[in-house]
Amino acid sequence: MLYACLMNLLDPETISAFKRDGAVVLRGVLTNMQLVQLEMGIEENLANLSPLAITASESDDPGRFVEDFCTWQSNANYEHILKETALPWIARDLMQSETVRLYHDHLLVKESGTRAITPWHQDQPYYNVSGRQTVSFWIPIDPVPEESTLRLIAGSHGGTWYMPRTFRERQAKWFPEGSLAELPDIDGQPEHFKQLAWELEPGDCVAFHMLTLHATRGTPQGARRRVFSARYLGDDARHVVRPWRTSPPFEGLTDRLADGAEMDDPLFPRLI
Repeated sequence: MLYACLMNLLDPETISAFKRDGAVVLRGVLTNMQLVQLEMGIEENLANLSPLAITASESDDPGRFVEDFCTWQSNANYEHILKETALPWIARDLMQSETVRLYHDHLLVKESGTRAITPWHQDQPYYNVSGRQTVSFWIPIDPVPEESTLRLIAGSHGGTWYMPRTFRERQAKWFPEGSLAELPDIDGQPEHFKQLAWELEPGDCVAFHMLTLHATRGTPQGARRRVFSARYLGDDARHVVRPWRTSPPFEGLTDRLADGAEMDDPLFPRLI
């Protein structure tokens, strides 16, 4: 595709900022036609939630926070966005990788007035993947004001893995208690943590490393926030067999991929 020929023109400062901060904002990544296609994919997903879908808001929340995972194989609009847009090529350059594999898709919809927050966390400790060449794209199809946008901690992708916990009960259902560092008090010590946050328009996205600490607030009344997250892996990604159910889970994968193997499986197609 044409974009592949242009990738060497990606702003070197953006690549450097991603390496330094673990997160960058990218403007106008998706075209209007692609946004229409992504919206159709999101609405199809909401109408046909998978068995992995969860409602991450309380029953008395005036809004609703819905998440779903790993539905691209049954959603042609998602598949097109993940494979045929600029996203894999941008991932290649941000990760500084020769290869790019699709890892998974993630739907995050906060309806108007949702109080539910997404607490500070890293993504990679929940996963079944090791490696430093990773990137996630947080792609809204609705305008996102700063009060409800993605917030990230600059430089937090440096290497420390923080204990993954359930978002509401704060339980350690993955790594055993005491085996990883505990999350610092980010909101209680704002002067110690540089936060990155951007207002976003449809077509914009935030790209961040899977170890970058991030969080979001709820949504104000009258503002719907539909977000699609696209996740990719680079050269050094390797399968890690966990003795627990990862989030998201990939059932049967351990029967096909050994611990330490490349992520060479139909679930994770190589795109570049």
